[in-house]
Amino acid sequence: MSKIRKVDNNQSIKKLVKVAAYTRVSTDKDTMLHSLSSQVSYFSDYIQRNPSWVYVGVYSDEGITGTRASRPGFQKMIADAKEGKIDLILTKSISRFARNTVTLLETIRELKAIDVGVYFEEQNINTLTSEGELLISILASYAQEESRSCSENCLWRVKRNFEQGKMYGGDDCLGYKLVNQRYELVPEEAELVKRIFDLYLAGNGFQKIARILNEEGTPSKYGGVWHEKVIRYILTNRNYTGDLLLQKTYRENHITKLKKVNYGEKNQYLVEDDHEPIISKEVFEKAQAILEGKRIKYFSGETNKVYPFTGIVICGKCGKSYHHKVGSYREHWVCVTFERKGKQHCNMPQVRDEILREKSCEALGLETFNEDIFKSKIERIEMLDGYVMNFVFKDGSQKRLNWCHKSRSLSWTPEMREAVRQKNFERMGVKNNG
Repeated sequence: MSKIRKVDNNQSIKKLVKVAAYTRVSTDKDTMLHSLSSQVSYFSDYIQRNPSWVYVGVYSDEGITGTRASRPGFQKMIADAKEGKIDLILTKSISRFARNTVTLLETIRELKAIDVGVYFEEQNINTLTSEGELLISILASYAQEESRSCSENCLWRVKRNFEQGKMYGGDDCLGYKLVNQRYELVPEEAELVKRIFDLYLAGNGFQKIARILNEEGTPSKYGGVWHEKVIRYILTNRNYTGDLLLQKTYRENHITKLKKVNYGEKNQYLVEDDHEPIISKEVFEKAQAILEGKRIKYFSGETNKVYPFTGIVICGKCGKSYHHKVGSYREHWVCVTFERKGKQHCNMPQVRDEILREKSCEALGLETFNEDIFKSKIERIEMLDGYVMNFVFKDGSQKRLNWCHKSRSLSWTPEMREAVRQKNFERMGVKNNG
């Protein structure tokens, strides 16, 4: 006869708990990174010494704030928890896990819904217990208020420095190195700053200047290629005049700590003749006047015009679009890669607007260019090597046409010649009465 025996649940094999830890420091200074390394070592050893736990790993974030969206280590940990890889998360304190009460509670509830607990060592709280969430809510509010108070104290110190004309933080920039919170001139870099201003005052735009420097192989401050944003920053940096403009940026708040450009939301402080200038104030103001003129022109809508070939002319070498440029006397189209990075990255030639129109008429069998017909028939124009345009029609057919640059003497209209004549008179300071 078979024997039946009741099994005591306490004697059944217990499931091992999959345990991970989370660590974070909010600055990337050496002392804080050492602290982070210590935390990782501590939790790794602590978890692996417990025979009832399975060590999953330690998730970390360096030099960033307690907002959830900005923490890749934190996000990876949550994703792994949702995939069933984690049962319990250990962390040092509430403030290390999250400074924002709402973010903290949302994350805890999100994890609790899938039976994943968080244990805060400093407060001795496990979120899976009945009283855990209440205590968390109270302590998180306290942590958030502590963060706000700390942030306000820091802001007070920063403001006091600004009011006394002292720099807070700061970095090296092209032309200067920062020594004991003072800018010291770097002669070879200063010459490059002067040249960039000279090029701009001579009529070259941001992209053109970047392209010139890239083609010459001129190294940028921190390596890599020159970009128009870097050129813009240099041309608008008042520090090159010897004056020091303080509080050009600010932090959005103590929670996100998002850095924003100060467009007047906060007071700025100008310290005149603070350090050795690279350019004169007159040169700087001339550059700002040109910038302002272009800004007004842009926002007036003059540069927002959509031309017939916008988005249609494609470089056959790099795959980028050609964009419209207006010179002193004629319009032309140029590959974006060539314009921004130089011919070493793409050497496809630019093409005049009038040639594009002529070849489009030839491809469509028209005597004069008609924008409506062009857009209804042509899908794109591919600019190929050997001065070839490949017209791709919307019905799938294609047509290749050769083209060439026109002789300058043939392409000049009477209006263009008159404009040049007038400019020459102006340069000589002679009044022309026709």
